[in-house]
Amino acid sequence: MYYISMKSHDIGRNLATEQFLMNNRDFDEPLLLFYYEKPCIIVGRNQNTLEEINQKYVKENGITVTRRLSGGGAVYQDLGNLCFSFVVDSDSEQFGDFKSFVQPVVDALHAMGATSAEVSGRNDILVDGKKFSGNAMYSRNGKTFSHGTLMLDVDLNVVSDALNVPADKMASKGIKSVKSRVTNLKPFLAPEYQNITVPEFRDALLKEMFHVDDLSEIKDKEVVVTDDEQKQIDKIYEEYYNNWDWVYGTSPEFTVKKRQHFTAGTIDARFQVDQGKIQNVKFYGDFFGPGDANELAEKLRGVRYDRENVEAVLDSVDTNKYFTGIPKDELLDLLV
Repeated sequence: MYYISMKSHDIGRNLATEQFLMNNRDFDEPLLLFYYEKPCIIVGRNQNTLEEINQKYVKENGITVTRRLSGGGAVYQDLGNLCFSFVVDSDSEQFGDFKSFVQPVVDALHAMGATSAEVSGRNDILVDGKKFSGNAMYSRNGKTFSHGTLMLDVDLNVVSDALNVPADKMASKGIKSVKSRVTNLKPFLAPEYQNITVPEFRDALLKEMFHVDDLSEIKDKEVVVTDDEQKQIDKIYEEYYNNWDWVYGTSPEFTVKKRQHFTAGTIDARFQVDQGKIQNVKFYGDFFGPGDANELAEKLRGVRYDRENVEAVLDSVDTNKYFTGIPKDELLDLLV
């Protein structure tokens, strides 16, 4: 395994680095990335940004907002959170199998005293039944990355103020508020880690995961970004993570809205229907899938908006590619 500890505290530049390394570097072993950043919100690839954030609060408090390539839900991060990411060949892990990706991190946390840490649900890591880590996944051109958060010492008051969490998502988990569901990890670590900082936490995890006593022992495993590569990363940053169209985008007016929370994620489908035919459709939600749901939206364009014709389109594709874990018949019931 190789690793890189990013120096930037800008979420957009860190995501751009992750994207570049996935698409432009080849490794004969998995790559592990660690990074942490100033207050920010990262929405999932398929989400409607303006509906996921408390825009007034975000603006007043100078919180950066960006969108990631992977699916899943919106997350708040600050300098008390550590992000990790694994980049592997796509054929080495099954898409959506978060447990196999995060298990090395969970094992390291157990060694650091958080013995109740466990993978739960579709993409969370819990400690004593509360969430401190959410994870998401993205595949392209034979590579997959799975990245996640580790809430060491995050300001939990900001989490509930900055994000708009849909009521149906909260209800599905049997809880009443964000605060009652999430927790910081630090109180569950062994006594010697109670005053640990985020960079110290990162280094401790590295030593546990590589089974070394000092990081100098794995210096040959550290990845360094060259100046030329940094220029390419800067271009990705401007094209995606610092681009209003990518982060927010524009949404046409829709005449039909269909929304449902499934075990594998929420789908919010919005149709623009004119004279009985679908003129436009947009899929929002925190669902996962290795494919781009816009491909399915294009196939539905011009189709009569009734069960028979929509079903014919769904039968012509592998819907699991776009909405992993959501059965095709349940998807059809939602759409029409």
